[in-house]
Amino acid sequence: MTTRLNPITTPRHELRAEKARRNKDAALNAFIGKKAEIDEMLARLQALSDDHFNAHPDEVNWGHVGTLEHYASLLKRITDSAFGEGEHAD
Repeated sequence: MTTRLNPITTPRHELRAEKARRNKDAALNAFIGKKAEIDEMLARLQALSDDHFNAHPDEVNWGHVGTLEHYASLLKRITDSAFGEGEHAD
């Protein structure tokens, strides 16, 4: 009588399961790192906005408007992508 190995408990399966766990942990760590990067950028942008993008009311000109229009268009691309709006809408 030959004994069959249980494929779920073979060393090969255990190695694959360990590799999958490490891969999942690495993905989670990368995700958390990227989220922290985004959170930092958002905090910096919010602080800059709170300071009126370093523009004094007496000095605002159309160049300032153009700069904010550029920032807004870049942020719109991000929010459209994140929320499935604009060109990313279904």
